Order: sequence, then structure tokens, then C-alpha cells
Amino acid sequence: MLTLTSPVETWAHRLPAGLKLGLLALATTGLFLLDHPLMLGLAAVATAGLYATAGGRFALSGARLLWPLWPFVVIVGLWHLWTGAAGAGGAILLRMLTAVALANFVTMTTRLSDMIAAVQRLARPLAVFGLSPRRLALAMALVIRFIPVMLERMSQITESWRARSSRRPRWRVLVPATLAALDDADRAAEALRARGGAG
Repeated sequence: MLTLTSPVETWAHRLPAGLKLGLLALATTGLFLLDHPLMLGLAAVATAGLYATAGGRFALSGARLLWPLWPFVVIVGLWHLWTGAAGAGGAILLRMLTAVALANFVTMTTRLSDMIAAVQRLARPLAVFGLSPRRLALAMALVIRFIPVMLERMSQITESWRARSSRRPRWRVLVPATLAALDDADRAAEALRARGGAG
């Protein structure tokens, strides 16, 4: 649970965590500055090429991490088709998928300890205001790690509902998803305590 780092060693594993996080911030900012679907499509193709440079096995793992986004893709796509704004919907979907794919790439090629150390260095000035840089870094790193995990868990719960009922799950999966999130948080807390706490 505490790590989603890919076991497939790539060239990106050797890059400093701070550099990758900085490039991720620049890339996602650039995505939100782009509006034209063609430019966003090129960004998506470039991201796919980035995964391809790490090999087929790595790229396949990255593609699997995007699968839990399919409910959002369907909802956003259908909504924009219904409102007659297919171009805007396509831009939103391309931006979302590319941003998540880039974040996953950083997550898959960065150890949790390296990510914590990089954010901790950036958060040092906040110690003046009484904030613990290490605790803040740990919290941010865990959020980044847990997003794909929770998306996958939500997808599993939705599929379990569909296997047992012909009705659409809708709000009915919120309670089990919340309980699953609390259970995962409890397990993560136990693992952190076993490793000496947040420090």
C-alpha cells in the first residue's frame, strides 16, 4: 500500500525525485493552459511515447492504472455530447487522462522515501510557522500514492455491485468505498507506526 513504484527498472528511476516533481508541476500547468484538442492530443501522444521509452511491460502497467478513470470518461463524454460541446469535452478528457498518466509515471518511477525527502526540502521554510516539513511531506506523498489505489478500489466495488445486481450502483457504492478508504488509512497508519511513525 505504501508504494506503487514499478519493479521494472527504467531510466526515469535514476532521475532525482525533485526534478521529476518539478517537471510534473510544469507539465500539468502547461496542460491547463492548453485549450485546443489537437494540442492536448499531441500532449497525450507525447505522454504515451514517454511510457514507451520505458518498455512494454512498464507501459502496460501504466495503462492499467488509467482504467479506473473510465466512469469519469463516460460521464464527462456523455454530458458534453448531450450539451453539444463535444470539442470541450474532448479537451477535458485529454487533459485529465494526460495529467493522471504523467502523475502515475512519476509515482511509478519514484520511491516513496525519495518523494518524501524532496517535498520535505521544499517545505523547510514552513517550519517557521510551526509546520513539520516531514509530516507535510509524508502527507503529500501519501495523497499522491493513494489516488490510483482508491480509484482502483472504487472500480472493484462498482464491479462487485454489478455482479450482484442489475441496477446501477450510483450512490450505493459510496458507503463501502468510504469504509474501504478508512480501512486502507488504518492499515497505512499501522505500517507507519511499525516503521517508526511520521517522525
